[in-house]
Amino acid sequence: MRIVFMGTPDFAVPALEKLIEAHEVVAVVTQPDKRKGRGKAMAFPPVKEAALAHDIPVYQPLKVKEEEFQKELFALAPDVIVVAAFGQILPESILNLPKYGCINIHASLLPKYRGAAPIQWAVINGEKESGITTMYMAKGLDTGDMLEKVTVPLTEEETGDSLHDKLAALGGDLILSTLEKLENGTAVRTVQDDSLSCYARMLTKEMGEIDWNQDAVSIERKIRGLNSWPSAYTHLGDKTLKIWKAQVEETTPETEEAAPGTIVRVEKDSFAVKTGSNLLKVTEVQLQGKKRMPVQAFLLGYKLEEGTSL
Repeated sequence: MRIVFMGTPDFAVPALEKLIEAHEVVAVVTQPDKRKGRGKAMAFPPVKEAALAHDIPVYQPLKVKEEEFQKELFALAPDVIVVAAFGQILPESILNLPKYGCINIHASLLPKYRGAAPIQWAVINGEKESGITTMYMAKGLDTGDMLEKVTVPLTEEETGDSLHDKLAALGGDLILSTLEKLENGTAVRTVQDDSLSCYARMLTKEMGEIDWNQDAVSIERKIRGLNSWPSAYTHLGDKTLKIWKAQVEETTPETEEAAPGTIVRVEKDSFAVKTGSNLLKVTEVQLQGKKRMPVQAFLLGYKLEEGTSL
């Protein structure tokens, strides 16, 4: 099949690599380069780097609605357009272009978790499983008919990063299966039940701030779900303290009456914080301006006292 691939971040790269092995990828469309890091050097999107490594032409329109870009896209005459975390909404003119349509690789078990951050919200909300859905693209946000799904269980230690990597790899395998079925006419379309859907809104840095009035279970899920970006954080004095790993513990009679956000216990390799319900035992942190480290190492250089408020 002649394929145009549209994608931008790391998540999309495994699918692109699989498609290059099995099909004719005639072009890749990705977002424009961006300045990153302290030096603000111009950086390629990961999908662009992968495409150039295989000598595949790359297009980076500011908007895919641009007439000049659409002319070039139509001239490529793709059999199918495969989309994975591209970052732009496709107009109907593009949706209707390929013989087999535009097929999206979506990182959730649709119809649940439509939107920009389905991976992280699955962890934050305590889901027991997630997965990949391949689907026809339609005018709405992730509302098109579903084609195939693959499910992955979430472990108790699952983070946004670890689930991202699992689903990215699964997406590469699933899209090959879906394209094979489209080509031989055995693909089955399933309409989504809108009543089962929820919106996985985009992540922001502000979302990472911990509200100690929440229960410990919710806070611990947030820490894992927002790992590694934007990360969960609190404030220790006038500095930001990122919390990378923690566990939920039950309160004791001695800690039950402490105000949320109070450090109630400091041990050699951890410290416990009172929350709205139960305790959060913190085992890995990163103080502003410092490296990420186990609490044991952190406490060697910082005197943390019981009764401190975060």
